[in-house]
Amino acid sequence: MIDYTMISSDEELASICNTLKTKNQIAMDLEADSMHHFKEKVCLIQIADDAQNILIDPLAITDFSPLKLFCEDATIIKVFHGADFDIRTLERDCDVRIHNLFDTEIACRFLGIQRRSLAALLKKHFDLCLDKRFQKTDWSKRPLSDEMITYSINDVVNLLELSQILKKKLEDCGRLAWAQEEFQLQTLVKHDNNTTDPLFMKFKGAGKMSRRGLAVLEQLLHVRMNIASQKNLPLFKIMGAETISRMATLRPVTLVELKQSKALSPKQMGMYGEKCLKAILEGLAVPPDGLPVYPRKKAPDVAPEIPGRIRALKEMREEMSKKTGMEPGFLINNSLITTIAMASPGSQQELLEIDGARHWQMDILGQKIINILNICA
Repeated sequence: MIDYTMISSDEELASICNTLKTKNQIAMDLEADSMHHFKEKVCLIQIADDAQNILIDPLAITDFSPLKLFCEDATIIKVFHGADFDIRTLERDCDVRIHNLFDTEIACRFLGIQRRSLAALLKKHFDLCLDKRFQKTDWSKRPLSDEMITYSINDVVNLLELSQILKKKLEDCGRLAWAQEEFQLQTLVKHDNNTTDPLFMKFKGAGKMSRRGLAVLEQLLHVRMNIASQKNLPLFKIMGAETISRMATLRPVTLVELKQSKALSPKQMGMYGEKCLKAILEGLAVPPDGLPVYPRKKAPDVAPEIPGRIRALKEMREEMSKKTGMEPGFLINNSLITTIAMASPGSQQELLEIDGARHWQMDILGQKIINILNICA
């Protein structure tokens, strides 16, 4: 097994963070238990530097302030792979923010690398195979097995070297500054609480339902959440989205009709049938003036020239995607294209003032966008 140090007390965390402050860069990753519990939590934090591998057990820590100070030290580079989830989770559970990020997944996007999962990159560069079965492991269980520890360390042990390989490639093609801008923006993401009312706002397909359907859907979603909370299980292990959607659409009013709808399995019928039926009936009982409304933004008036601008900008995007090797949606997404087409900025400075626009995008596309807008005015 790879050598490592386990940190499982506040005193040990303070000591190791004090040591890590002397490093120029470290690699980080974390494991959570979202597949197994109602409220997911960070269950393991992995750190590797040039000399040691460290596992922090956050379930045994009460004071994360040393980790917070370390992670927010802008003089130390923190290397992650696909940091979005990690940054949101560390903020939510530990009040920890990441400063000075190098994200190897984002670096791959700037290099046009399509097979950019950590497993694919470790196999390619280090001939290391990650055991995928641990991706769905319940990391809240203690003690951690030797296999789990090995897997978790392998997530970070080669990450520093991988970052150097990718950094050199970015430097060679003049894209390091572009990637660094995106790294900085990635550190600003925040945890999104998806358990606030109305719950249907986070449910895929709710926008297509009638107001009555939304009322029933909301009741069903609350039933599922309450059951999941009581059983300490993730929502999908109680009832899947398709099951909820089917009941909200068909709206059976008796147990016989509910059974005939085949929305619930026989096992689910026995466990949740009565509660679901009660939720449906409560949704159907909401008076017309109390029915929920799915909020919709009024579509702005679109000038006749807008569709032509959008088509021209998308054609340019495809051309530049082939030229740069960067995926079209990463180069510039459809939402930003539409905003630009409608705003019709007259200069690159005005382009940059549009929400979501990046400096690196202006380096690649700025003048071409202005030229297209001038032609399609």
